[in-house]
Amino acid sequence: MARIAGVDLPREKRIEIGLTYIYGIGRVSANKILEAANVNPDTRVRDLTDEDVKKAKSVLEPLGFEFIDDRKRLLTEQIKQAIVGLIHQDSLSEAPDSSCLKMNLSDYLSEKLHCDYKYLSGLFSDLENVTIEQYYIAQRVERVKELLVYGELSLTEIAYLMGYSSVAYLSSQFRRITGFSPTEFRKIKGERRIPIDKI
Repeated sequence: MARIAGVDLPREKRIEIGLTYIYGIGRVSANKILEAANVNPDTRVRDLTDEDVKKAKSVLEPLGFEFIDDRKRLLTEQIKQAIVGLIHQDSLSEAPDSSCLKMNLSDYLSEKLHCDYKYLSGLFSDLENVTIEQYYIAQRVERVKELLVYGELSLTEIAYLMGYSSVAYLSSQFRRITGFSPTEFRKIKGERRIPIDKI
């Protein structure tokens, strides 16, 4: 079965029809793609050679179609996007709500991706060589770094916003990951910033 742009094309259809199963491609576009790829539009999907599929992909790629041919890789990317979205959710609303960050991560991901967390966890670890929890902590610390550099919030406010139970817990996790306390990090980054009136 030919798989292009994350879609399994129907084997019995002609390729000019099969390509229309990809979101965003109509009949006219499919014919233009096949012409550019030098693939016969009357060829049945089942009869496509690996070279034909490769040529079609090479024409689609510059048009912005994302190629994640592996469902497991796609799910791993969805896990990452869900975590990053969760961590940065405070920037999406005027009144940030840290309750999502206080929610159990396994429950959040299971609900968001409609999959068993044990499966998600094993898959993520196999493909990324880190656990979901380690990835989550790393992303959370990166967000704390951003907030520290902006300097608009106190450490207590950052801890609350990011869903930490206390400033002490935030500080210990931050030090474990970066080697600095949040205060040391803010001071180092503050010294490197040049005030706008000095530029």
